[in-house]
This record gives sequence, structure tokens and C-alpha cells, in this order.
Amino acid sequence: MISGVMSAPMLRTLASIVVLTVCAAAAETLPGATRVLFVGNSLTTVNDVPALVGQLAAASAQRYEYRTVAFNNYSLEDHWNRGDAQRAIAEGGWSIVVLQQGPSALPESRVSLVDYAKRFAIDAQRVRARVGLFMVWPSSNRMGDFDGVRLSYAAAAGAAGGLLIPAGDAWREAWRRDSRLALYGPDGFHPTAAGSYLAAVVLYQAFFGRSPVGLPPLIVSPSQARLLQESAAVVTPAPPSR
Repeated sequence: MISGVMSAPMLRTLASIVVLTVCAAAAETLPGATRVLFVGNSLTTVNDVPALVGQLAAASAQRYEYRTVAFNNYSLEDHWNRGDAQRAIAEGGWSIVVLQQGPSALPESRVSLVDYAKRFAIDAQRVRARVGLFMVWPSSNRMGDFDGVRLSYAAAAGAAGGLLIPAGDAWREAWRRDSRLALYGPDGFHPTAAGSYLAAVVLYQAFFGRSPVGLPPLIVSPSQARLLQESAAVVTPAPPSR
């Protein structure tokens, strides 16, 4: 389940579906491509964040392939117990395995996030891949948890020898620039198109080490895209070594 901030599951009404997708461009592996395995839940699949990264990569002539293993309301522990993610990792050829669960701001959720990030990192290391921790955001009724979310994901990245991918930090930076931005969807947790686009440009910069400023707006207005790109640019770290 998504853990850490909600008194009751916010996604209970959603169908429990699995998403196992492969980038269409990856029918044949591209030499030298950045190959990414996303392991997460609906915070990754709403608005199809991995595909948005693919559109940004294509627009900037970056070679990129991806697969998504995601189930609604899943934590990393749930993924571990199911086994699909481990089997995907074991196929090999990945540059980075992106791990994402709920906000995980509570201490017990942090312990679980760190524990399972370390387990997945061991599997990733066996196939010469690195893990990236896709830091998300708290629900809108727990805005005070942003620092806790960051602490949890940073702790997991450090313990797993991985990369922190701070989408949640970019959300805060975007609000610092324009407090009127609508990044939360109607349920106060899942992202709007703007929220997903911002996550995508953070991931883009983390993967390719290139500024997202100037990339196509895709699903947001040009002026909004510029603000979101600039917000991502100031919080995103260098990409993993290849």
C-alpha cells in the first residue's frame, strides 16, 4: 500500500491493476541508450510519467528506453512480495532502476522504504544498474510532511547507494515561484498534468544530466513549462555514472 501519510487509503476506489509497459521505441535495444525500469504505483502512472520522459528525450535526441512495473497503491514491500519487479530487474541491461512508493514521512514508513530500497539495490547491482529514489509529495492535507518525505527518500537513497530524484522538492520550488500552481488533482494526492510534467522534467535531468529548460511543453502551456523546467533545474542532481 502507499504508506506514510494517510489515515485511510486514498486510492481504495481505484481498480487494482498492474501496469507492465515497454516504450514502443524499444522494440530493438538502442546502442548506448539509457534504459530505465520504473517500479512504483499510480503516482508514476497517472499521466504516464515514464512516457512523458520519453517524449522529452525524443525531442532532445536522447536515447531512452523504459519499462514500468506499477500497481495501484503499492509500496516497495508489496512489490518485493509480488516478485514482478525482481524478475524485470534480473533481465538486465538497465542503466537505472527507479523506486517509488508513497510519501513515507512517518518513521515506520521510512524504515520500510530504506529496507526495501536496499534489497532492490542488491538486485540492481547484480545486473550493473543503480537505483534512483523517486521522491514524491505528501497529500494536500499533510503539506507539513514535505520535509519528512525528503528525509525518508534521501535516507533510502543513501542507504541503497542510489540517486535521490527530488520531484517533491521541485514541487515546492515551483510553488515558491508561483503559489497558484495547481499541482494536486481533485483527490488532493495524485498530480495534475502540471504536477506530472514537473516530475518528468526532474527525471529527465537526473537521467541525462541536461538542463530541462527549453524542452517542449507537451501537456502544459509554454509559460507554465518554462517555470516548471526552471524549478526542476535548481533541485536536480547529477545523473548516475554509466
